[in-house]
Amino acid sequence: MSTHKTDDPEALFRRAAEHALAFRRGIADRKQRPDMTYGEALAKWEASTPENGQPSEAVLEEMVRLADGGLHAMTGPRFFGWVIGGSHPAGVAADWLVSAWGQNVGNHMAAPAASAAETIAATWLVDILGLPNGSSVGFCTGATMANFVGLAAGRSEVLRRLGWDVEAKGLFGAPEIRVAVGEDVHVSALSALQFLGLGHERVLKVATDAEGRMLPGALAKALDAGTGPCIVMAQAGQINTGASDPFEEIVPIARRHGAWVHVDGAFGLWGNACPTRAHLTRGVELCDSWATDGHKWLQTPYDCGFAFVRDAEAHRRAMAFGASYLPPVAEGERDPTHYVPELSRRARGFATWALLKHFGRAGIAEMVERHCRIAKIVADKAAEEPGIQMLNKVVLNQAVLRFGGNVSIEEGNDKTLATIAQLQKDGIAFAGGSKWRDRWMMRISVSGWSTTEADALKTAEAIKSAWRQVRGRND
Repeated sequence: MSTHKTDDPEALFRRAAEHALAFRRGIADRKQRPDMTYGEALAKWEASTPENGQPSEAVLEEMVRLADGGLHAMTGPRFFGWVIGGSHPAGVAADWLVSAWGQNVGNHMAAPAASAAETIAATWLVDILGLPNGSSVGFCTGATMANFVGLAAGRSEVLRRLGWDVEAKGLFGAPEIRVAVGEDVHVSALSALQFLGLGHERVLKVATDAEGRMLPGALAKALDAGTGPCIVMAQAGQINTGASDPFEEIVPIARRHGAWVHVDGAFGLWGNACPTRAHLTRGVELCDSWATDGHKWLQTPYDCGFAFVRDAEAHRRAMAFGASYLPPVAEGERDPTHYVPELSRRARGFATWALLKHFGRAGIAEMVERHCRIAKIVADKAAEEPGIQMLNKVVLNQAVLRFGGNVSIEEGNDKTLATIAQLQKDGIAFAGGSKWRDRWMMRISVSGWSTTEADALKTAEAIKSAWRQVRGRND
């Protein structure tokens, strides 16, 4: 069959929409986990290389059949495995149009509407997140790449101050940059350092408190011990506890050393958009660059992240590139490719614009507050059961639980992992594990738009039930 056969696009798009609706309709009632493992899914998908093409609708039906059973309930109301949001329908609908429109935001002449939507959405994001007016924004794949962009701007600026053009000369012979991070830095932030040639093992590890916040005195001591250009990477939203670094205290310390301060705020930066939680990130606007995800608390479809930089020129210097075939940029115009390391990319500004328009400032604040309240309900209710311990102060959307009571670390680890496995097997709610400071914990990450307090109570009961089953096997 010819690979150039033109199928009926109306029928094809309509059928895809029917499948999407069917999946979403049943998401709350199905098990909140996949029904098969990766190995089982791989065996199901295994096939020889296609030699001849097939009609598009047949391909679509086969894809749906093969995917069935191997899809996670990430858009479900009781999915708490990771902080990844729930792909709100308003964003999904906008993103469907993005795919249909087929716009490449390579420059503003190629896609004027996409570039304009991105420009306006960027302004709204800066405002809602309480960042400095005029901060530049890059729309990238997620917080990992947003960290890369913010740190690249920092690398460029701290070396420029010493007369070194890292964009032209690279790091060969450049002054050595010291990078200070908290001991509880997220691995994705370290990977950004790796990609930038700054290394993930040579960082200065700064001690943190019981909730994972950087200790100002420890930062001062680490920076006082050396000289030269410096970057401090802070954190808004520790992955286990949700705690944020004390920005009001650490930024002045960093400034005394001429350091660039970058914030990994993959989900915690959104707390700054909620009046009842903004105190957790007090002083975050004093920093130089920030990274966060759209596909977390803004509920955009995958993939979407934002890199913010106070110094727009440093941002452009680190990212911009040009070619003779690309249109020139007029004075004052924003070229979307000057703020990310991509030329061909998805028009992420449309879904971002749609969700900011849908929620508004008040809606985002309400959702953040609701998720924080739900995390506390799950933890409090679960911890009523003997043998279940809440390990953190639930200040944001993260709660961590440990099982076994007054037992050894090793036995507690075993019981906790067994309870996580039982919860996942039962399928009523999904949570994952995290090892922090030698202790395994069950981590509850609340970030889906559809999750309610009723889901919180149902989840707490599911956790108690899983623990009782584990405890019963050991009695």
